[in-house]
Amino acid sequence: MLSDTLSNELQRYAIGPRIKALRLRKKLGLVQLAQHTGLSPAMLSKIERGQMFPTLPTLLRIAMVFGVGLDHFFSAEKEEPLIAIVRKEQRLKLPSRPGEKHPPYLFESLDYPASGRRMEAFYAEFPVDGPPSEPHRHGSAEFIYVLSGRLTVKVDGKEAVLDGGDAIYFDSSVAHSYRREGKEIATAIVVTSSSAVVD
Repeated sequence: MLSDTLSNELQRYAIGPRIKALRLRKKLGLVQLAQHTGLSPAMLSKIERGQMFPTLPTLLRIAMVFGVGLDHFFSAEKEEPLIAIVRKEQRLKLPSRPGEKHPPYLFESLDYPASGRRMEAFYAEFPVDGPPSEPHRHGSAEFIYVLSGRLTVKVDGKEAVLDGGDAIYFDSSVAHSYRREGKEIATAIVVTSSSAVVD
């Protein structure tokens, strides 16, 4: 239980209202945000209303959905940087869903320091022991460039098999999923437009 002093200090940062503002800007409901963070809608509601303060790992899960860093919740609004460089060792891994032993893919953000960005770029790995991903939708467009291995991308019921050097652009507002093929890991660069996550 937090002391009154700590609670008052945390209230000053208005973390809950900042999360709600990001959620509304992305046109996400609490249930949708819960699906993408692995947190319950009830917990998210309490956090937004200031009835609960998130731990740093919990806040990081929320931040990654919106493409912002933890500093977004603790610093004053500042001018957006024109250039953001991410070194190989600085790439930020997106957290897997809680309890997921063999995720279908692992994403690392390549542009997380850039606030207010219009697109999001990721380095993606599709592990050998990973199952096919569940169909999902998120906004308006996605681009995938396969670096190595073989990857099947299913968009609106149609499948495209991609090898290293192949690329695909598609409307990501329709249901799509990924499936690694063969016995080797598949890697790719994935770029998505920054807009509302639908499902």
